[in-house]
Amino acid sequence: QHQHMSPYAFISNCFAAAGACLILASCGNTENTAAPVDEELPKVEIDLAITRDVPQQKEYTATVEAYNVNNISPASPNRIKTIAVEVGDPVRRGQTLVTLDRANLDQLKINLDQIEREYNRATTLLEIGAGTQQSVDQLKAQLDAARTQYANAQENTILVSPVSGVVTARNYDPGDMTGTQPVLTVGQLSPIVKVIINASESDLTKISRGKQVNISFDALPDETFEGTVARVYPAIDPTTRTFEAEIQIKNPGERLRPGMFARVEIDHGAINRVVVPDRAVVKQTGSGNRYVYVLNGGTVSYNRVELGRRLGDTYELISGVNDGDTVVVGGQSRLADGIAVEVIANN
Repeated sequence: QHQHMSPYAFISNCFAAAGACLILASCGNTENTAAPVDEELPKVEIDLAITRDVPQQKEYTATVEAYNVNNISPASPNRIKTIAVEVGDPVRRGQTLVTLDRANLDQLKINLDQIEREYNRATTLLEIGAGTQQSVDQLKAQLDAARTQYANAQENTILVSPVSGVVTARNYDPGDMTGTQPVLTVGQLSPIVKVIINASESDLTKISRGKQVNISFDALPDETFEGTVARVYPAIDPTTRTFEAEIQIKNPGERLRPGMFARVEIDHGAINRVVVPDRAVVKQTGSGNRYVYVLNGGTVSYNRVELGRRLGDTYELISGVNDGDTVVVGGQSRLADGIAVEVIANN
């Protein structure tokens, strides 16, 4: 049995089939008809790394210290009567600074005067033939001992400054008994003062006795002073890997005072180093590491570098880049290690 299709249904089916064929043909050719898209390379500016002699000047910080520090105190405990100076006061050598209780000193003076009178009487008697040499000799020995005792007591009752300088500490007030601490401390500021620097152990062979250095002070911003390395301590601190060096500075007019902040600049000569423009140096986010992009054959490498001194608009590099390397100085924000780039400018 055959079913007869109407002309309208036949035509409709033909159109449907043709549409399906067109759709299939379109899907099958999608890959061939898509237009290719070229990826744009990051554009960079470049420059050359060069080597040159770079001055090796290092700055060390320190604090001014008195050349000598003298502790003013008596040999034995005593009560303080007067203190003639305050912290910061200038003092001269031989100036009376502290007076202690004089009771013992006055008693020793009475005893000394009495022995001296007896000695003088014995000497007179010996001269007229009424005395003996033995008596004179005994009294002379007593007199010498009494004079020494009185001088010692006087030295420990009236305290004077052994040097010219400035009072840097005061630990007691009048009426106090002296104890383990000195009554006063006097720092000698003339003719020189000193600073102690802590230098890296790598500088041990570069800093020697007699070396001349330049020193500046925050308190005297427009002046530079000359200093001399007076001694180098050979021991290396195992914790900090540093050693100490003492530098002496002439101090006319005692303008340099203990506690002043000092910057010591030492010239270690010159060394041949790689130098790059400062624009080439990139700081890694989240760390203190520094990097330079180096161009080689159309791609860049991300080289970690160790910086030396900043020299105007360039940096000294201790490691990480070689002489003659092509370095990127612009366009680093789009770069990553190993990617291809396009050079747009050559500085």
